[in-house]
Amino acid sequence: MGSVQIVTTILAAAITAVAVWLAVRAVLKMVAVIRLGQPAPERFSDKVARARTMLVETAGHTRMLKWGVVGAAHWFVMVGFVVLSLLVLEAYFEVGTTDGGLPIIGHWTIFGLVTEIIGVLSLVGILVLMAIRLRNRPTRPGGRSRFTGSTMWQGYFVEWIVLLVLIFGFVIRGFKVATDHFEFPFWATPVSHAVGAVLPDWADGVSVAAAIKIIISMTWLIVISLNVTMGVAWHRFLAFPNIFFKREPAKPAGSGLGALRPMTSQGKPLDFEEADPEKDQFGVAHVEQFSWKGLLDFSTCTECGRCQSQCPAWNTGKPLSPKLLVLSLRDHAYAKAPYLLAGGGKDLTGEERATQAQLAHLDVLALAEADKPLIGTAEEGGVIDPDVLWSCTTCGACVEQCPVDIEHVDHIVDMRRYQVLIESSFPSEAGVMLRNLENKGNPWGAPPNTREDWTKGLDFEVPRFGEVDDFEYLFWVGCAGAFEDRAKKTTRAVATLLNEAGVTFAILGEGETCSGDPARRIGNEFVFQMLAQQNVETLNEAFEGRDRAKRKIVATCPHCFNTLGNEYGQLGGEFEVVHHTQLLAHLVATGKLTPVQPVDGGVTYHDPCYLGRHNRVFAAPREVLGDAIEGELTEMPRNSERSFCCGAGGARMWMEEKIGKRINVDRVEEAMATGAKTVAVGCPFCSTMLNDGVNGKGAGEQVEVIDVASVLLRSVKPEQPQGGKETAPIGG
Repeated sequence: MGSVQIVTTILAAAITAVAVWLAVRAVLKMVAVIRLGQPAPERFSDKVARARTMLVETAGHTRMLKWGVVGAAHWFVMVGFVVLSLLVLEAYFEVGTTDGGLPIIGHWTIFGLVTEIIGVLSLVGILVLMAIRLRNRPTRPGGRSRFTGSTMWQGYFVEWIVLLVLIFGFVIRGFKVATDHFEFPFWATPVSHAVGAVLPDWADGVSVAAAIKIIISMTWLIVISLNVTMGVAWHRFLAFPNIFFKREPAKPAGSGLGALRPMTSQGKPLDFEEADPEKDQFGVAHVEQFSWKGLLDFSTCTECGRCQSQCPAWNTGKPLSPKLLVLSLRDHAYAKAPYLLAGGGKDLTGEERATQAQLAHLDVLALAEADKPLIGTAEEGGVIDPDVLWSCTTCGACVEQCPVDIEHVDHIVDMRRYQVLIESSFPSEAGVMLRNLENKGNPWGAPPNTREDWTKGLDFEVPRFGEVDDFEYLFWVGCAGAFEDRAKKTTRAVATLLNEAGVTFAILGEGETCSGDPARRIGNEFVFQMLAQQNVETLNEAFEGRDRAKRKIVATCPHCFNTLGNEYGQLGGEFEVVHHTQLLAHLVATGKLTPVQPVDGGVTYHDPCYLGRHNRVFAAPREVLGDAIEGELTEMPRNSERSFCCGAGGARMWMEEKIGKRINVDRVEEAMATGAKTVAVGCPFCSTMLNDGVNGKGAGEQVEVIDVASVLLRSVKPEQPQGGKETAPIGG
C-alpha cells in the first residue's frame, strides 16, 4: 500500500464514520417522530398481501410507469441505486489497492456485464430526470409547475450526486482498464473499456477515483442526515414501509380511495353513543393526533408534485396543493418534535401535559412551533389555512397519482372533523345543508313525503318495498334522484330501462334517507353515523334472510354507490352495490336491452370521481355509450383515472366557490373543446355542475349534459318523450 492508498483509505474511513453516525442519529430521530402518532393497529393486518403489494409497486414501478418516459427513467435510477450500491461497497476495496475488487462476485463476468448495463441505463435515466426537472422548473415562463413549492436545491443535489457517482463508477473501471488491472472482457463492459482508452496509465488513479466516489456518496448521506425532512432523498428508504402499511393493500390503485378511514381515538373506531370529547379524540387538532402512518406519510413525500399537477383546486387557482399541505404538516411535525419528545403537548381539554422543568431546556423555536394552531390563517400563525382545508373536493386525484401511497384525503377529512365537530368552524353556507340533513334527511331540505314524486307520469307501476316480496334489486334513488329536477330524469330513465329489461326491483320511497356522504366528507361524522345507522337498519330489514350475494342495490349517484358499498360495512351493512351504468351495460350485453337508433351529434364522457377514480368503474359507462351512440366516443384529454373533477365532491356542492376559476367551468371548457354536442355523465352532482358550467358559457343551446342512462333510453326507445330543456335544481 503506497502513500496515496494510505491517504485515500484514511479519508474514506473518516468520512464514512461521520456519515454513518449522523445517519443512525437521523433514523432514530425520524422513528421517534413517527412514533408520536396515534396507534393504527389495522396497518399490521394481512402481512403477506402487504409484502406482495409493496414488492409489485416498488420493483414493478406500477404507479410511476403510468407516466411513460419519466417512469422508465426513474425505474432505471432506482434499480441503479440498489444494484450499484455494490459498486460503492467495492470502492472501499479499491481505495487501498490498484487492483482491488468486491470479494467473490466482483470477478464474475456476469457481474461486470449486469453492472455495466445498469450503469449505462441509470446514467441515461438520471440525465432524463434532470432534464425533466429543469424543463418543469417553477421559474420557467408560462404556467404552474408541479415542482412549485418543492425545495429545488434538494432535488438538484440528489440528481447531481447520482450522476457523479455513476460517472466515477466508470472512471474507476476506466483506470483499471488503462493500468491493465481490469478483469472483464470488452464485450461485457464496452463503455468501461472506452473510458479506459482515453485515461492515462496512472497507477494511483483507481484509488483516487474510488476515494472521490466514496466522498461523494458519504457527502450525500451526511447532507440527508442533517436534513431529516429531505423527502426527495429519504423517500428511497421510506417508500417501502409506507407502501407496506397502506390502508388497503389489495386495492388496485390508491389505498386511500373509496371509503374514508373511520374516525378513531387511540386507534379504535369511535362509538358516538359513548364518546366523550374530554376523553376521546374527535378528528385532528394537533399534528401528533394523526396516526403514526400519517406522520410516516408526511416523512415519505418525495415532493414530485404529481398530486399537485392533478389537483382540481390547484389547477383553478385555489390555495390548496396536496403536496404543500403534506410538506407543511411534515415541517411542522419535525419542528414541534423536540417539544413533544420532551413530554409536551395538550390533553383533550387543552391543558399542557408537561411540567415547567420538562420544557425549560427547549429551544424557543420548538416552543413557538408548539403554539401554532394546526388550522389558522397567516395572521393566526396557522399551519394550514382554512381556505386550503375547505378547497378540497375529495376527488382523490392526489391519492391516485402519489407514487408512494400517501393518503391525502383521509388526513384532510380528519382535520375537517375536528373543525366541524369541536370548533363548529366551517363555511357558513354548508350549515344549511347540515341542518337539512338532520331535520329533513336530505341536503336540499325538501319534504320527505315527496321522495316518490318522480314516479308520477310513468306508464308502469314502480314497486315499493313492503308491497312486493320478490325483487332482484333494491333501487336506491338517492336525494338528488328524488328531489333535483335534472336527476329525476335520470331516475325515471333508469326505472324505465329496468322495467323494459324485465328486471324486478323495488324502492324504499319515504323509508330512504340521505346516505350521509356530504356530512362525512365535510367532517360531520356524527350526522353521517346517524343517517347511516338509520339506513343500515332499513336495508337490513329489506334484505332480511338473504345472503350478501342476494342483497343487491343499484344506485344512480356515485356518492351513494360508494357510501353504501364501501362505508356501510363499517356499521354492519353488507350489500352488493352496483352503479346503474354497470347494470345497464350488463343488460345490453345479455340482450335484455337493445339499442335500435344510435344517438348522433358526437358524445364525450365525463368520469365522476367517486365512480371512476374511487371505485375503478371506467369501462361500464363507455360500453353503454358505445352501444347507444353513432360513431366513436370522443374522450377528453383528462379522462379515466386522470379525469378532472366537476367541483361538487367533498360537500363542495353546498359551498360557494369564491377563489380562483370555477372548477366546473374549467371542465366544461375541456368538454366543449372536443366538439361533442352531448356531454354524458354518470352522477347527479356532475350533471348539475356541468350544466351550470355550460349555461355559464352561454352554450346551453349547443351542448347538452345528460346522464348515460338517458342516452341509452333515447337509443332503446327513441319514441320516449325526453322532457324538454333541463331546469335548475331546487334550492341549489
